[in-house]
Amino acid sequence: MKAMVYRGPGKPSWEEVSDPQILEPTDAIVQIETTTICGTDLHILKGDVPAVQEGTVLGHEGVGTVVEVGAAVKNVKVGDRVIVSCITSCGTCAFCRAGVTSHCQQASTAGIGWILGHLIDGTQAELVRTPFADTSLHKVPAGLTNEQAVMVSDIYPTGYEIGVRYGHVNPGDVVAIMGVGPVGLAAVATAKLHGPAKVIAVGRSQPRIDFALEFGADVGISTNHPDWIEQVMAETDGLGVDVVIEAVGVPQTLEDCFKIVRPGGRVANAGVHGRPVTLPIDRLWIHNFAFTTGLVDATSTPMMLNLMSGGKLTPEQMVTHRFTFAEFEQAYETFSDPGGTNCLKVAVSRG
Repeated sequence: MKAMVYRGPGKPSWEEVSDPQILEPTDAIVQIETTTICGTDLHILKGDVPAVQEGTVLGHEGVGTVVEVGAAVKNVKVGDRVIVSCITSCGTCAFCRAGVTSHCQQASTAGIGWILGHLIDGTQAELVRTPFADTSLHKVPAGLTNEQAVMVSDIYPTGYEIGVRYGHVNPGDVVAIMGVGPVGLAAVATAKLHGPAKVIAVGRSQPRIDFALEFGADVGISTNHPDWIEQVMAETDGLGVDVVIEAVGVPQTLEDCFKIVRPGGRVANAGVHGRPVTLPIDRLWIHNFAFTTGLVDATSTPMMLNLMSGGKLTPEQMVTHRFTFAEFEQAYETFSDPGGTNCLKVAVSRG
C-alpha cells in the first residue's frame, strides 16, 4: 500500500510500505477513505516529538471502512464505516475507566493513548491497523459525510475538551480564544454549546479572524493592533475575560493569556508546545486564576456525532482544501503555509 512516511525532520514521503496485519485479537484493519493533516503532524516534522521514529506512517485522524477484524472484536464488523479516533483506548484500565483515555495503560508501554502516527503507524495511508477496535472506532451515523466525520477524529474534541471543557465555560461567561487556527476555531464553534455571553476571537491573521466570526465568534480582534489588550478589556467590564483558551502553542501567546484573564478566571492551554515556557508564578499566584492543559481524551466524539446528525454542529466548514492520496505531499505544502494559502484543514481522500 501507499502511505505518508516520516523520514526525519522536514521529510514526509508518500511511498510504498507493507500492508498492516492483525497483531492482536482486539485489532481491526480500516481502509481509509478520507484523512487530514494536524498541526501535531507539523510539530513532528519540526522534530518537536522525538518519540516518533523514522519510518513511521504519519496521521491520527481518519474515516474509512473496516476490512478485517480480530477474533475478539465484537462492536464493529467488516463493512462498517467508522471514524478512527486519535486516541486508542482499551476501555478497561484505571485511566480509561476514569475517562482519561489519553493515558490508557494498555495502548502503549509509554502509558499514552495517542499512538497512531506517533508510536505506531498512523492513518495517512491506504490501510491502518487500529488496536482496541471496539473502543477506538466510532460508527459513522447515516447521512454524515466523510469530511464531517473526519473533523471529529481529533480537532473538534481537542478544541472542546481541552479548551471549552477544561476552561469550564459557563452560561454568561466572556470567553477569549487566543489563536484562530483549527484548534481555536473548533473551540469557537463548541464554546457556543455552553451559552457564553460573548466569544472573542483573538489572532494575527485577519482572514482567520473572519473565519472565526463565521464559526460563531461575536468579536474579532487582531494582535497586530498595539492596543489589542485594551480592545479585549473593552469587551468586558474592564476586569478581564472569564475564560481564555490558548490555541497556538507558543510562549508569547500563553503569556498574552495571562494579561487578559480576570482574577478568579480560567486559562485553558490547548496548543501543542514544542519548547519550554517560563511560567512567572511569582506574579501570577496572587490573581487566583486556574490554569489547565492536557491531551485530548476524545470521549466527546459520540456527543458531537449526535449534534452533527441533528444539524447543530457543522465541522465540515473547517475544510478549505481538498486533495487525493496521490497529492499528499502537495497537501502538506498547502497546510504548512496557511499564511500563503489561507488553509484551515485539508481533506485528503482516496481518488
